[in-house]
Amino acid sequence: MSQLAQYIAEKRQQKPILSMTHVVYGYPSVKESLDWMATLLEAGADFIEVQFPFSDPVADGPTIVAACHGALHDQALTVEQCLKDIGQLGRDFPQARIALMSYLNPMYRYGLEKLVKRCAEENILGLILPDLPYEQAGELREYCNAHGVDPVWLVTPVTPKDRLAFLASEARGFLYCVARSGVTGNSNHNGKQQSLDDYLAEINEHTNAPIGVGFGIREKAHVDALKGKADVAIIGSALLDAYNKGGKEEGLKLFNSLFNA
Repeated sequence: MSQLAQYIAEKRQQKPILSMTHVVYGYPSVKESLDWMATLLEAGADFIEVQFPFSDPVADGPTIVAACHGALHDQALTVEQCLKDIGQLGRDFPQARIALMSYLNPMYRYGLEKLVKRCAEENILGLILPDLPYEQAGELREYCNAHGVDPVWLVTPVTPKDRLAFLASEARGFLYCVARSGVTGNSNHNGKQQSLDDYLAEINEHTNAPIGVGFGIREKAHVDALKGKADVAIIGSALLDAYNKGGKEEGLKLFNSLFNA
């Protein structure tokens, strides 16, 4: 069992489901994004999924796209500084874990071997690159195996059954299960819960790794519906919408309503 999977297994003995919050590094500024991450960790977030911004985040909806563009607009962000900053955050909050999410372009420019080595040095044990297919990730998988970092694969409800089974069987730290087709953001789960249950049940047949579910989770009912079927509930756009509306106070209100109520 990987370090990340072991962390989830131990935490799950204390909670029916864990929380992962998604924050865009550098939005609206580096300091403000780090302050927001620290606030979420103080509130009890089990994971922070930190997105290093990219100009063309193809898996993301309007809210996160706008945050990425805002972060890149008038700041010179670097992968190295991001790793240093979130590594320090992890040391400040050793009870939680941080996963790095981005797209292949900025990570490839930084250097994949260097990236994985630095992630390990900063205790960033999960790496999420949605636009890097498993078949094209041979070198990355080798680097991750060498340094104890888990590449996190994504599956969706329209992933072909044989591929879903394959990716689920290859998952180590956790498997990122997209709750519905499309990009991040608004979603209506009403009337679709049975199909989501079937989808998660099928995934559980093929993996021994923990399961995280994201995309469209906005209400406590969505989180509660995952209990007993998944290990981690991932909230991104809804949290950013709340933050944009009323800063940390409004964002924290939403987080607490989902996970601490």
